Amino acid sequence: MTGESPKDDNRKNLHKLRKERGLLLRQVAASLEVDTAYISKMERGEKNIKREFIIKLASIFDFDKNELLTLWLADQIYDIIKDEDLGLKALSVCEGEIKKTKRSTRK
Repeated sequence: MTGESPKDDNRKNLHKLRKERGLLLRQVAASLEVDTAYISKMERGEKNIKREFIIKLASIFDFDKNELLTLWLADQIYDIIKDEDLGLKALSVCEGEIKKTKRSTRK
């Protein structure tokens, strides 16, 4: 990343994907059953994106759902730990716990 937050990346990705697909704000809004202002605010990073919308957007944009979900999840984590002095340490602990959980469920 270039010093931008995951939210900035998500915002730019959504706008870029919509434009590349030739979709208007109102078309995406209709597919998500929200108003165009909501989509516009999502693209500007002024509105958080719901997980359920990420999945629908991946389908609308014919884009890899896991990639969009990964960016969305990174954004959620970033928002929680960005201002914490121990944020990276906490993230490391979480990574270890997730790895242990994954190993134990594979057995």
